[in-house]
Amino acid sequence: MIDVPAKLRHIKKAAGILSGSMERCVICPRRCAVNRAGGKKGYCRAPSNPVVYSYMAHHGEEPAISGSKGSGTIFFAHCNMRCVYCQNYYFSQLDNGEEAAPGRLADMMLGLQRRGCHNINLVSPTHFMPQIVTALEYAVEKGLSIPIVYNTGGYELPEMIRSLDGVVDIYMPDMRYSDNAMAKRYSDAADYVEYNRAAVKEMQGQTGDLVLDGNGLAERGLIIRLLALPGGISGIKESLLFIRDHLSPNAYLSIMSQYYPTFRSHEYRELSGPVTAAEYENIVDEAKKIGLNNGWVQEKPAKFDPRFRGTNIERKTDIE
Repeated sequence: MIDVPAKLRHIKKAAGILSGSMERCVICPRRCAVNRAGGKKGYCRAPSNPVVYSYMAHHGEEPAISGSKGSGTIFFAHCNMRCVYCQNYYFSQLDNGEEAAPGRLADMMLGLQRRGCHNINLVSPTHFMPQIVTALEYAVEKGLSIPIVYNTGGYELPEMIRSLDGVVDIYMPDMRYSDNAMAKRYSDAADYVEYNRAAVKEMQGQTGDLVLDGNGLAERGLIIRLLALPGGISGIKESLLFIRDHLSPNAYLSIMSQYYPTFRSHEYRELSGPVTAAEYENIVDEAKKIGLNNGWVQEKPAKFDPRFRGTNIERKTDIE
């Protein structure tokens, strides 16, 4: 359990820093500077209130996050990236979901805690973080006491992450690319690498290496997700060296093999097939070779139903 009084102090400090940020939104590297509080929309197309697609006890995250009772996961709609292969495009790119004012969002968090979830897992929270901080203040005052997970695609402003010091217990960012040309082509984020690496360094500085409790559950720290893309597009071997040399040789990694062609992948021949077993095994072997031995790997993914519409998240909003 978290130190509630300290958590609340950090949340109030973050709320002060982020106060008024929706009036000229520069909370991600896009720096759109639009007045979202006044109804304007920037690159992410997000309104002023958070938009939630689903919230549930999620059992498909890393073992240290899902545990035995599930991760209290809240999936936010919209995104500050445009990944052409996005598996969650139904809500990240097509913007499906329902608006939830901070009070309602706090109730979702408390409901997930009552259900026994091990943490509150905020998926793609970047563009709603000021409102989420407000919701966290309400929730902690009403008894929320489980760790907060910041689960992000990794396109973040370091100063935004800095404002969350003491608010977030566990950071779970992607390191999606090591080459900006690839980031531009497949995610429309031409400066992804610099922002991603600087933000992840800030996360590491705040929380350090992952700390597990006696049951193997994450209490605090950093988990870095590395999604293998076909043909080495993600440049994971270069990211592994960065992690070892600039973050920590004890970093916990989640090396993911779950890529499959969806959304606009058919427009790119190089993305039209799955990651091969050999490609994936080479990445895992490279991590071991350079001394990165903490974390999780995935089994060869099962075949997906060709009728699958692009999200592996079932719509659930029934937790109270």
